[in-house]
Amino acid sequence: MVLDLRSTQSDIIYPDSDGQPMADNTKQFEYIVYIKKGLDWIFANHPDVFVGGDLLWYPVEGNNKLRQAPDVMVVFGRPKGDRGSYQQWREEGIPPQVVFEIISPGNTVPEMNRKHLFYERYGVEEYYLYDPDRLNLAGYLRVEDTLEEIDAMAQWISPRLRVRFELNDAGKLTLYRPDDQPFETYEEVATRAEQERQRAEQERQRAEQERQRAEQEHQRAEDAEARASLLEERLRAAGIDPADLK
Repeated sequence: MVLDLRSTQSDIIYPDSDGQPMADNTKQFEYIVYIKKGLDWIFANHPDVFVGGDLLWYPVEGNNKLRQAPDVMVVFGRPKGDRGSYQQWREEGIPPQVVFEIISPGNTVPEMNRKHLFYERYGVEEYYLYDPDRLNLAGYLRVEDTLEEIDAMAQWISPRLRVRFELNDAGKLTLYRPDDQPFETYEEVATRAEQERQRAEQERQRAEQERQRAEQEHQRAEDAEARASLLEERLRAAGIDPADLK
């Protein structure tokens, strides 16, 4: 009897980690979170849009060496939910349509060229790169089978995301939602939430003070009415008609 020791596709393990860190430095990490969470907010009410961050993408079943982990990726037509990796054949064959890469000092030119070719080959429609150290922004848009560079990224609006890109005079990248409101950092969101909480608490306190003043006015009116009634009773007891005193 001869045993077939060849691995079947179902035997292949697709690791959830490639052993590489999510980010090489705090600046890169902050931009990854900034973009990922901003996109989460935009598509929060779209159950068929999946946004992933630093998630391994395997485009071909049976090949666990062929993979990339975009810093951020967006997939239209796939449900939200936790995933250890994005195995395309389990996702109705739909590739990420939009990917972002935040360049770090550890990224090499050959590495980024390989990523570009990978995204081009396996169906990415929009590819954006930002280097927060050199303050460079680049974008690529699919034209037939290639990802061609976008001539001018200033004020560029993503066809898929409807997100606008802007570099300020200092080269800092800001993304704007479809309603033209800027993406916010966690600190900005938390600060605004705390300000709203404080305003709500101040309104609650003002309302409580108004209620207490109204109660005090009502109580003073009742006390005055009670004193007037008591005085009338005493006048009548003394044989005096209160009406004669008016």
